[in-house]
Amino acid sequence: MRVLVIHGPNLNLLGMREPSIYGDQDLDTINGLIEKEAAELGLEVKIVQSNREGEIIDAIHEALNWAQAIIINPAGYTHTSVVIFDALEAVRLPAIEVHLSNIHAREEFRAKSVTARACVGQISGFGARSYLLALRAAKALLERSAT
Repeated sequence: MRVLVIHGPNLNLLGMREPSIYGDQDLDTINGLIEKEAAELGLEVKIVQSNREGEIIDAIHEALNWAQAIIINPAGYTHTSVVIFDALEAVRLPAIEVHLSNIHAREEFRAKSVTARACVGQISGFGARSYLLALRAAKALLERSAT
């Protein structure tokens, strides 16, 4: 079972960017946690990060040739990107939206997710653990669809 993990814009600055909101772990540390959890769950993961919307869309399209599920943190694009929504809808792979912070407890504009409707679920507010919970959810989804 293969899962593509996509980190959106500014997540490359984790650890130094607003640690009171996003935590003090950098992206390499979080990726290490994702890889460890995936291995323990028997999942193969590919992880990408991009600050560019078009590159995120390309990664979603390329998932068709490799992944059975997508975990995506669209970051700031969550609230604006119809084209990421369209790409997720087009590939028809089960996708889980992830956020480090609870977007519903922050500024009003962050509470609306344009991309969530193209996902089977959303996990937010658990810091780096949001990704680990999403891996568990992805595995459960894939196992359920295999039976």
